[in-house]
Amino acid sequence: MTTAPTQPGVMTDETRIRELLLLNLFAVFSERDPDRRLKAIAANYTQDVIWSDPDATTKGHEALNERAQQVLDATPDFVFTAAGPVHILRDLGHLAFNLGVPEQPPAVSGYDVALVRDGRIAVLYTLLNGLTTG
Repeated sequence: MTTAPTQPGVMTDETRIRELLLLNLFAVFSERDPDRRLKAIAANYTQDVIWSDPDATTKGHEALNERAQQVLDATPDFVFTAAGPVHILRDLGHLAFNLGVPEQPPAVSGYDVALVRDGRIAVLYTLLNGLTTG
């Protein structure tokens, strides 16, 4: 169900959810500068955001920023790419991604599922499909 804008220029819920999933991938998890990443987190996630990945669960902006830095530090030559469109069901968004060295087959694929509350990501799950084989 799409919520129509109540005034000119206001995004629909689906538009905002789509934007949030792309910002999550590119403005947060692809951003290597911690200050810029924290600003993106503050603008697009609830204060009490919970993020669960296969290795950890974090709560809050600072913890999300620190965990994102750990992921980036562990994969210094890797980049994220979207592996398809954002899919939306009510207040949930889903985006598949690939992670790997540019111009090579991805090392890892997975997807993010985000629960959106009041136009911000409130809960984020990152699931990995595992190592891809060539």
